[in-house]
Amino acid sequence: MYQKDGDIIFFDWADKETGVRSGNADHVGIVEKVEDGRVHTIEGNSSDSCCRRSYDLNSLDILGYGTPAY
Repeated sequence: MYQKDGDIIFFDWADKETGVRSGNADHVGIVEKVEDGRVHTIEGNSSDSCCRRSYDLNSLDILGYGTPAY
């Protein structure tokens, strides 16, 4: 799948006790850019603040992407 600037990124964090992923979105962010095998995001409610983060495109934490009809 090709991700582009402005896409919504959905995350599925592994349960801290079991390590199992539920298959449901636990968190969302906005894709700022994709480069060098990493997706760069802007996320709210991340350590109680809004911040930029980046993830490997193959990260198991990434559940999927959505493209709004802007």
